Amino acid sequence: MLRFLVPRLLCLQGRTAPYSLAAALPSAILNPDIHYSQLFISNEWQDAVIKKTLPMVNPTTGEVIGHMAEGDQADVDLAVKAAWEAFHLGSPWCRMDASEQGWLLNILADLVEWDVYLASLETLDNGKPFQESYALELVEVIKVYCYFDGWADKWHGKTIPMDGEHFCFTQHEPVGVCGQIIPWNFPLVIQGWMLAPALATGNTVVMKVAEQTSLSVLYIASLIKEAGFPPGVVNINPTAGGAIAQHMDIHNVVFTGSTKVGHLIQKAAADSNLKRVTLKLGGKSPSIVLADADMGHAVDQCHKALFSNMGQCCCAGSRTFIDESVYDEFLERAVEKAKQRIGDLFELDTQQGPQVNKEQLEQILSYIWLGQKEGAKLLCGRERFGEQGLFIQPTVLGGVQDDMRITKEEIFGPVQPLFKFKKTDEVIERANDTRYGLADAVFTQDLDKAIYFTQALQTETMWVNTYNVVTHSPFGGFKESGNGWELGEDGLKAYTEIKMVTITVPQKNS
Repeated sequence: MLRFLVPRLLCLQGRTAPYSLAAALPSAILNPDIHYSQLFISNEWQDAVIKKTLPMVNPTTGEVIGHMAEGDQADVDLAVKAAWEAFHLGSPWCRMDASEQGWLLNILADLVEWDVYLASLETLDNGKPFQESYALELVEVIKVYCYFDGWADKWHGKTIPMDGEHFCFTQHEPVGVCGQIIPWNFPLVIQGWMLAPALATGNTVVMKVAEQTSLSVLYIASLIKEAGFPPGVVNINPTAGGAIAQHMDIHNVVFTGSTKVGHLIQKAAADSNLKRVTLKLGGKSPSIVLADADMGHAVDQCHKALFSNMGQCCCAGSRTFIDESVYDEFLERAVEKAKQRIGDLFELDTQQGPQVNKEQLEQILSYIWLGQKEGAKLLCGRERFGEQGLFIQPTVLGGVQDDMRITKEEIFGPVQPLFKFKKTDEVIERANDTRYGLADAVFTQDLDKAIYFTQALQTETMWVNTYNVVTHSPFGGFKESGNGWELGEDGLKAYTEIKMVTITVPQKNS
């Protein structure tokens, strides 16, 4: 039911008074208990081999709310052993019908549905406003599980005409044990993006979740066991990503995170067993506002492009280019729009939460200071908000130039740099002048111009008059924003080997 109701809730959120959404949302659990903080291996919870732990911090208050197991190479070895035992020839998982493997994903989606505790846990651990955890993140997880459960018995090979007396066909087989490393900014959603296609294609998984935000995924592990997945099919460790990338018995690794770490993952894979690698990395994505754009809509979408999830998003629209003829109007509206409510994450009208940790907060503040030092004009924001927690006021910087560091480097926070441009070819060249190629957007009411920009911009994802719309279409990156794809039919390819079989026949009848 939730998967059908929430799209309507999101429409209400944007178009009517807050009480309309409040009436539809359940009451959050303000202080959810933490039930799971150990490693999840072979459907059992266990401490790290060396018994080490890491503190878990609530970013809203800065307080330590518990400790979780800190695994290392030895724990990854145990997880990989369990995953291979689940994948061996004749195992319950390998003998299971593909349709039944898909049905287990459907059961998992049902267990996630309506789970107020899970949404509350994500808000506690990650700092997202509760309405986003429940009405966006939970729904995305349900949708991706349900999408890929339908692929489980439909991802198959072909017959191929051959010369001579031969019959040839291909079959799709799982890679085997897959390593998955998910980031701290969207742990709940991205575990679904990675886990669902891996399981739908019959693989087993060793997943590393971010130590900063591990609670929601560890809770998902308990639901995986409840859904009926055999032991060892999914194993989860909050640390030791390097051990996964280097492991000789892991046959592929999928990583979402920074470009810097992506380089290390690629190198570790090459230096070990040449495991296949899928990377979704950073970006400095441009949003381009042409003079004929619907100004109110463009301001609103460019705001969401940058400030969603407190600016902690790889595809954030972190370079906003505005035609000089409408620059002043856009600037004035953008500053007003940035005056959003910060505060209690369980209040419906809260629009911005804290940054994920102290290191991230300090990095953002240093970039704001650096931008001002290099000549950008502070239009609003910059200061910390409140006496506790890791909040930053939404910040808008005007007069930003292409040679500034805040133009070239990921800030990963609620800081919107505004640029002015004169001509179409000029802004295309400037937008493409980056090592990244994750996402771009253009705002215009002229279809010819829109199509021209979609062809000219060097990016994997291109949005026209919208932003951050990701459903079941392939999502990846050009240049140093990564390689390979997640989501959609293309998202199955990372987890699939193609085997060619040729059989001699007495007589061919084609």
